[in-house]
Amino acid sequence: HVQLVESGGGSVQAGGSLRLSCAASDLTYSFYYVAWFRQVPGREREGVAVVSPDGSARYADSEKGRFTISRDDASQTVSLQMNSLRVEDTAMYYCAAEPSPVTQPLALHEYRHWGRGTQVTVS
Repeated sequence: HVQLVESGGGSVQAGGSLRLSCAASDLTYSFYYVAWFRQVPGREREGVAVVSPDGSARYADSEKGRFTISRDDASQTVSLQMNSLRVEDTAMYYCAAEPSPVTQPLALHEYRHWGRGTQVTVS
């Protein structure tokens, strides 16, 4: 039974940084696409960043240069380092995982395994 647990959310001032983590059980990250999504009430969940099974990363355009996704296979953790945070980054952040193949790695519909989310508030 795949479980994903997010941590690291919180409140921060604009321009600050946060590091989110996603810990997994019952899956091997190196066989999975692991992505971070975020959602604001009333809006669709959107893809932020994804790390592929081969370790390559992809980002949504608005996050390029500010966010960095990384994977630690030894600890089965995927992290999202978020720098230069903006008020508009405020959202619930979710971790998602799906085994290969994935054709659209930042698309919501590709992922079946989800964590419960961690709140990020930027003011």
